[in-house]
Amino acid sequence: HEKQVVSDNVKVVVRFRPLNQREKMTGFKQFETAQEPPKKFTFDTVFGPDSKQLDVYNLTARPIVDSVLEGYNGTIFAYGQTGTGETFTMEGVRAVPELRGIIPNSFAHIFSHIAKYLGSVVRVSYLEIYNEEVRDLLGKDQMQRLEHLNPVCFPILP
Repeated sequence: HEKQVVSDNVKVVVRFRPLNQREKMTGFKQFETAQEPPKKFTFDTVFGPDSKQLDVYNLTARPIVDSVLEGYNGTIFAYGQTGTGETFTMEGVRAVPELRGIIPNSFAHIFSHIAKYLGSVVRVSYLEIYNEEVRDLLGKDQMQRLEHLNPVCFPILP
């Protein structure tokens, strides 16, 4: 795999999820043409509904993970309306290798890289912000809200 340099501080990537069975059965269309004047948006990458998990990982997250392995900080987050595919993109289906998302692919990459180094420390946060509530998804009680936020907006984990 050819190494990519992370050159921008923030990249915006869009992924269109495929229609689910219910949507197909009720006649939903993948894309609609709006009648209003068009709005233009610019993105670094756009993935269509047939995109593969590994392609999404390799083109978006892997360069960030590579820079983290070189000592830089990195953040990857998914944002979208409920049901639009953020969890699938981030987690995927762990039991099916080709359906694994960004998180399991990142872990595999990181742990295969550090396996040769004794004494490596890995710190991971997995937070959800939903309806303006922050939850620690790696905590014992995922439903517990994180009440304390410091002025720089970093959660103080219980």
